[in-house]
Amino acid sequence: MIRTLVVDDDFRVAEVHAEYVAKVDGFQVVGMARTLAEAREAIREHRPDLLLLDLYLPDGSGLDLLREIRGAGEPVLQVIVVTAARDVENVRAALAGGAAHYVVKPFRLSDLRPRLESVRDLYGHLPRLSDPSQADIDRVYGALRRSPAGSSLPKGISRPTLQLVVDALRSHPDGATASELEADLDISRATAQRYLTFLAEMGRAELSPRYREQGRPVHVYRSR
Repeated sequence: MIRTLVVDDDFRVAEVHAEYVAKVDGFQVVGMARTLAEAREAIREHRPDLLLLDLYLPDGSGLDLLREIRGAGEPVLQVIVVTAARDVENVRAALAGGAAHYVVKPFRLSDLRPRLESVRDLYGHLPRLSDPSQADIDRVYGALRRSPAGSSLPKGISRPTLQLVVDALRSHPDGATASELEADLDISRATAQRYLTFLAEMGRAELSPRYREQGRPVHVYRSR
């Protein structure tokens, strides 16, 4: 069983998330914590395999705990960030800290389940590795990086259009603006901007300014 600790400042929300985890085969909730201090103590006491980690906690950011875990040499402890934070900086920091997934609140079991299943698959592959081949290693990494087919997209984001935007962005190695994708795909600039913003929030595109001789800089997105 994958021992799971739920960390959330709202105990009612934590209970809901714990119920979600308990409904997925192979997982056991070993505790809940509402603060960083409680989470540190629970990690020492329960030695979980997985954290469902909120970012907004009364005594600091969940990102601080993520950095502590990695700094303490706990690479096997997997972390799924569950938060209302949609800004690119938090997404980037979670990626840099080694979070397996980043799930935006509020979410349903159908959104969380495929992420949990990918962590379960990872733990299923690891014990069988001995003198692994490249294919074996790719299989382990793919367990976490596969697209969660069961997850839903936000309102206003369709999967076919999202794939078109992703493909178009990849065709611009130096980056593209919403106006350039508007011309490439024959969609409105507002639509292009909505999809680019979504990709940036999910860590699949990098946003940077492009400065012009006059006027305000424009936002340029590069595929990641």
